[in-house]
Amino acid sequence: MSANTRPPEGAAPSGDTGPGTSGTLFPEAAVSFGGGSPAEGGAMTPPGGGDGPDGGEARWAGPGPGDGDGAVTGAGVAARGRSAAGTCGTGGGGAGSGARGGGPEDRELLGRVFLARVFEPGDETGGRWVQERGAPEVVRRLREGGRALPGVSEKRWAGLCARAGRADPGRDLAVARSAGARFVVPGTAEWPGQLDDLGDARPLGLWVRGGPSLRMWALRSVAVVGARACTEYGAHMAATLAAGLAERGWVVVSGGAYGIDGAAHRGALGAGGATAAVLACGVDRPYPPGHTALITRIAEQGLVVGELPPGDHPTPSRFILRNRVIAALTRGTVVVEAAHRSGSLVTARAARRLGRHVMGVPGPATSALSAGVHEMLRGDAVLVGDAAEVVELVGAMGELPPERRGPVLPTDLLESRTRQVLAGLPGRGTATAGEVALRAQTTQDDAVARLYELRALGYVERHGDGWKLTRQAMISVRGGRSPC
Repeated sequence: MSANTRPPEGAAPSGDTGPGTSGTLFPEAAVSFGGGSPAEGGAMTPPGGGDGPDGGEARWAGPGPGDGDGAVTGAGVAARGRSAAGTCGTGGGGAGSGARGGGPEDRELLGRVFLARVFEPGDETGGRWVQERGAPEVVRRLREGGRALPGVSEKRWAGLCARAGRADPGRDLAVARSAGARFVVPGTAEWPGQLDDLGDARPLGLWVRGGPSLRMWALRSVAVVGARACTEYGAHMAATLAAGLAERGWVVVSGGAYGIDGAAHRGALGAGGATAAVLACGVDRPYPPGHTALITRIAEQGLVVGELPPGDHPTPSRFILRNRVIAALTRGTVVVEAAHRSGSLVTARAARRLGRHVMGVPGPATSALSAGVHEMLRGDAVLVGDAAEVVELVGAMGELPPERRGPVLPTDLLESRTRQVLAGLPGRGTATAGEVALRAQTTQDDAVARLYELRALGYVERHGDGWKLTRQAMISVRGGRSPC
């Protein structure tokens, strides 16, 4: 059967003995992929050109679980065009690669799309099955609904099989395509390798909206997270940090939420820099609703990323599990305001476990919203106050912040013995040269010589036999003293 011939509805291609014997859920020639990575215009091309009456919508064909063949027909899994503009590419097939329809890569991709509907994010048992058996084999076992795979109870296995009965990868890809999203899977050119540090909890794949390469952006990225109910100080610090990082060429990653997340995204966008939002829901439905315009702008200028399939809604547990992706994706995590039970601390703890840099921005000692950050700083987190200090940790060797020091006063330029003579003059009234010499621990002749030098510089003036400070000297000397 040629790669451009649609098999009869419900029938498996020649040579396929069905999932019960061959383990091949996605028969050869079922889906045809165009060449090229997302950045180069690679798209999944439907058999026959995708101009049929079904409008190019992918369908999961074949009988239900246990009934024999379950073929995936790819009549328009994604439209023609550039994946960078929003088509559902394979996540990087290489320039001009043109993987043959129904090949192992195609079956793996569709299997992972299927399983993203079945498993919750961070499901280590499901992740281990996929690592050991491959996505197509796990899909086959779930659709058959037979004996449970190891590691789960019969009750949970029944629940997974029930969810598998509703999964439709073709529909998910079509919805993602209409939202301008693509599905990036491990092993492809766009997959960020640092996510593999999550082990069995690694995402099955990531839905991505936006043109840039996720892998390239993740190589130089920093997470900026914090409280939703932040203070003005926290919002200011997050926006300033994000703007400074963006100006230095770093990608700012956050969760798109209210408070610190939103301030970080806006700071990066306002500086004309790059930012990515990792959502705890489908990338086609911005959450929270009040940030719809912001997340849409991020998708246009940066990246919106999520594990959950199109249309899925967020839950408290999904927010927590989402944080591990933020931690793994970036070089380090900066927490700006977080209470003791803040979800941002989950991101920091995940970053610490993964060997990433963990940083905190201090707040007032009396602020409950900074209590979690202060607890981090008492541990092994590093205190940072601006973007330069963040880059010193996460950047390359030699990217050091400027030396920090107070202002230089005019009296700092005087020779040390001359400063001693100047300090020997009283704050009010006059003093003789002998009195000044006594206070400066020098001879009277040396004191007189230095007093005349100071008079030439405008620091002192002579009144008969006495000397006194000028107004200029009073201002300069007081400027260098602590008010306490």
